[in-house]
Amino acid sequence: MQRTLTALASTAFDLLVIGGGIYGACVAWDATLRGLSVALVDKADFGGETSANSLKTIHGGLRYLQHADFRRMRESIAERRTLMRIAPHLVHPLPVLLPTYGHGLQGPEVFAAALFVNDLVSFDRNRLRDPQKHLPRGRVISKRACLQLLPELDPHGLTGGALFYDAQVYHSERLTLAFLRSAAQAGAVLANYVEATGFRLDGNRITGVAARDVLCDEHVDIRAQTVVNASGPWVPHVQELLNRPASVSPLRYAKAMNVITRPLFDHHYAVGIPSRTGYRDADAVVKKGNRLLFAAPWRGHSIIGTLQAASCEAAGDVNITEQDVQGFLDEVNQAYPAARLQRDDVTFVHGGHLPLTHIDARTGDVQLAKHERIEDHRQDGIDGLISVTGVKYTTARRVAERVVDGVFAMRGQTPARPRSARTPLYGGQIEQFDRYVRMETAKRAQQLGGQDIRRLIMNYGTAYANVLKYLGTCPVAAPSVPSEDAVMRAEVRYAVREEMAQCLSDVIFRRTELGTAGIPGIDVLRACADVMQAELGWSATRLEREYQLVYERQNLARR
Repeated sequence: MQRTLTALASTAFDLLVIGGGIYGACVAWDATLRGLSVALVDKADFGGETSANSLKTIHGGLRYLQHADFRRMRESIAERRTLMRIAPHLVHPLPVLLPTYGHGLQGPEVFAAALFVNDLVSFDRNRLRDPQKHLPRGRVISKRACLQLLPELDPHGLTGGALFYDAQVYHSERLTLAFLRSAAQAGAVLANYVEATGFRLDGNRITGVAARDVLCDEHVDIRAQTVVNASGPWVPHVQELLNRPASVSPLRYAKAMNVITRPLFDHHYAVGIPSRTGYRDADAVVKKGNRLLFAAPWRGHSIIGTLQAASCEAAGDVNITEQDVQGFLDEVNQAYPAARLQRDDVTFVHGGHLPLTHIDARTGDVQLAKHERIEDHRQDGIDGLISVTGVKYTTARRVAERVVDGVFAMRGQTPARPRSARTPLYGGQIEQFDRYVRMETAKRAQQLGGQDIRRLIMNYGTAYANVLKYLGTCPVAAPSVPSEDAVMRAEVRYAVREEMAQCLSDVIFRRTELGTAGIPGIDVLRACADVMQAELGWSATRLEREYQLVYERQNLARR
């Protein structure tokens, strides 16, 4: 995967995608598989904004039962299964425990019925060859069993627990990258740090986009018959580049935040705990009166979410304040006093924007959009432009299918049959995950430890062997340097040479797992920066700026 702006300028594409988050990545992959020539640009790094603000949960939509939205449940269940099939190294089962209280809406009887319905609706969830991906039936456990798992839970009013299974993505940024890498391998032309600055039109027909290379401030014209605007919170901004009034009101956005903390629990279960703060979901058929706080184990930490609040900022300018962070910690501590979370326990703060439908005038509660929006701008008198705004990471691939169907319709063609649900992503050619890890660990026992092999496979899948090829390009390490240092340097070289990493933050926060749960130490930053400086020819001034950008990215967690 190479960043070549010459290819962008010299080719007339069937489709140009603006935005390299999960929705843009899925559109590019699906369209390429269906035979279209595709280009994709992002004004920053791939998957670096809203797509990175994720609870890492690939969920089957159990919560949609309260809305009686069985169609959305079925779609979520199918996509969860699909992601475990096409990205088996990145998506894995996750047990979830919900304490039950009393014998009303939060009691074991209601949850037993909900889990029974969920199992019925997800009857085909285990149609996967890999037994490691199979999800057991949900069940209700006793109060005693619940306290054995959560001994510090307040027993007052506790009547048991509901246990069910969902899925978790080990590294969401690498899942986004896997879609992009797959598209590139199939012929798509991709470039990060390329910003769309205007549209090229022939009358009312879009013929391409004017763009700017952010890194060197050079301009390029990209020719394309159709453009898909998948720029997330920037969708309205890109639409404004047309200088034409839109027939559909622009979406508003809420800011959302998830935090990474020290581990709250000493087991592998995710835990959902009712907040003490009231919440009114206007669309729910069954109104619980509060929202659920969700804490999942993740890389030796807990990832907790989600704070949602009205936002006055422009797209991309997510202003997560100290008040936001502390207020959320207070809410977690009220719901689960044993957490005793303090500000210093926060190692990372994720922030992003999510589309909302309205804000409750009485309570101030944010009502998030529950369905994606796909706009064909022919309704605005513009031919050749489709905008898509997603609401959920899990279903991005399925939404992309519908978008690409619209691209074919706009071209006056019958849509080719989608193939992305059955085609493994780059690195995902794994029949049985556990068996593959055992085989590769045994094969490389003399080269690397089992934990190193497993970690590499969890990030790169079968492509981990390509990373190890760069071990030979690393200087011979002194005996005092641990072997993981050489592996880390190989990962950085791989990120630069094969995954289009342009900045230190690209490597720290997205290509590797070094900074995704907390900013690494200065020695790690220096080692990564040394490799990138040698690879990309950075000056001392550029090197200092790269350090600063990394620290600014996680400034909240360092206060």
